[in-house]
Amino acid sequence: MKCAICGGNMRTGETMVSVDTGDGVVVVRNVPAHVCDQCGEDWLTDESSRQVEEIVAKAKNDKTQVEVVALAHA
Repeated sequence: MKCAICGGNMRTGETMVSVDTGDGVVVVRNVPAHVCDQCGEDWLTDESSRQVEEIVAKAKNDKTQVEVVALAHA
């Protein structure tokens, strides 16, 4: 798989996602992603995106000001 930004090779890795919910901030660590070995750009997997969206939705619903979580690996 090639990076859409620079054309480098994508490898399996992890990234961190931070989201400003308007009421607070959610930081999700250890998120599985495809990471470019040249420019560092990362692309979440479909499953990772779904998990992050669920975490952010819950934090927004709860009006959490600061949430820091790490995704557990199977």
